[in-house]
Amino acid sequence: MKFPEIREQVVRMSVMLADHGFFAATGGNLALKVDAEHIAVTPSAVDYYQMGPDDVCILRLRDLAKVDGERKPSVETGMHAKVLQARPDCAASIHTHQPIASACTLIGKPLRVTGAGPRELLGDNVPIVGYAPSGTSWLSKKLAKALRPDANAYLLRTHGAICCGTSAERALQAIVALEALALDYLRGRIAARAALLPQEAALQRLLTTLNTELVRDMVL
Repeated sequence: MKFPEIREQVVRMSVMLADHGFFAATGGNLALKVDAEHIAVTPSAVDYYQMGPDDVCILRLRDLAKVDGERKPSVETGMHAKVLQARPDCAASIHTHQPIASACTLIGKPLRVTGAGPRELLGDNVPIVGYAPSGTSWLSKKLAKALRPDANAYLLRTHGAICCGTSAERALQAIVALEALALDYLRGRIAARAALLPQEAALQRLLTTLNTELVRDMVL
């Protein structure tokens, strides 16, 4: 088995992400750079609690040709390759279906990052990548167009998120920071909506009164 240490790291990270709700069953995937020419990628359709180092795929980064591993690599390998090819400074790419950030993808807007710590991990903004079917080259190409050297996290429309980092640890930290940012964003939207409810209720009462008077006048 080639590159056993990094394959074991992929397994450990996948289990940890599953434990924290960022991966679920076979949902979610990641890629780690082995060196400048190779990446280690999670396999397709394998439960992360059942996965072993032998299941992790070793691919050539430039063309995704398999170098080692019996399993089929994740269907999202193309996305990870686009990230790691465009960002030679990054050593890890992680795609999650994390619940709060995934909810934000339904809104379809980028997230503005506040605070020095989150900005250091994520960048000033979290871009939104337009919808394309999961596992397709169409999605990989859309992500490639959205990639920026100063952004380490991206929302995938109605799908999930993808984060990268200069190390595996930094990529994991980016995922946690993104979930916290998404939670603050949704809380802010809910609070703003709640503040408008009394005004909307008053407007609705006024409209009901006007409609009633209009109907009465027409009858008379």
